[in-house]
Amino acid sequence: MGLFNFFSKEKKETLDRGLSKTKESVFGKITRAIAGKSKVDDQVLDDLEEILITSDVGVETTLNIIARIEKRAASDKYLNVQELNTILREEIVSLLMENNSVDTDSFDISSKIRPYVIMVVGVNGVGKTTTIGKLAYQFKQRGKSVYLGAADTFRAAAVEQLVIWGERVGVPVIKQKMGADPASVAYDTISSAIANNADVVIIDTAGRLHNKVGLMNELTKIKNVMKKVLEDAPHEVLLVLDGSTGQNAFEQAKQFTLATEVTSLAITKLDGTAKGGVVIGISDQFKIPVKYIGLGEGAEDLQLFNRKEYVDSLFGDSNEKKND
Repeated sequence: MGLFNFFSKEKKETLDRGLSKTKESVFGKITRAIAGKSKVDDQVLDDLEEILITSDVGVETTLNIIARIEKRAASDKYLNVQELNTILREEIVSLLMENNSVDTDSFDISSKIRPYVIMVVGVNGVGKTTTIGKLAYQFKQRGKSVYLGAADTFRAAAVEQLVIWGERVGVPVIKQKMGADPASVAYDTISSAIANNADVVIIDTAGRLHNKVGLMNELTKIKNVMKKVLEDAPHEVLLVLDGSTGQNAFEQAKQFTLATEVTSLAITKLDGTAKGGVVIGISDQFKIPVKYIGLGEGAEDLQLFNRKEYVDSLFGDSNEKKND
């Protein structure tokens, strides 16, 4: 298991590298805000509030974080600026612990559920199909038998992309002709997976947001048809969001959580953007655990989300000062 452990040096380096732009932006602004100050006063807190909001943490989450820091400052009487970063980090980790998420260091799934069915939702262009391919790779690496279902039957490119990932990873892809009923594809995929004693099924779905009622009806139909083959399917509804879009990701999360019951989140494209704060805001606002984060093109660059490691990479590792 050591090779796949989230806390491995390589994984941490990938996380640090992926979040470097956000860290430079947020950390740099905080450093400038507290320059020449000895204690945390109202001005410092006002500046911090503005920094977090402009870093796509979101207004409500930011106000929550500031209120927590004010409470700490009040009980501490004299809170110096050197301690601010530590307290900020602690309060954000604490906030993320309230969203029902459980940090895990393994891609393993429950051996009691076979096949474990994941329905993947999200708008086009967020990296949905790529995330499915990377997930299939991670499960295959752990010796799991995986089936992919191409239920986004409205875009030829989506089916083609999934087939390419299937060939690359070495897992079967169940597909039908363009325009076929997505629920029918989901039915065929789960049926094939059961017949072949597979461990995991991952179903891709169409990412159309122009019609909320249509989206809701389509996802509900897919779920209902799945249940005809496997009563408790899907076991997970994974919403994929593009972290580089900042506030747009909030809006997408809102639309999809209204359309269907989302149980976990994957936030992609965090490398190369300064909007990494969006993970904190979305996780807090929707109370849905962030399970995966995308930090690059490679199959290994899909990481399991870990609150403490993420916050440490974002605001400077808590051990940095000790190691200087």
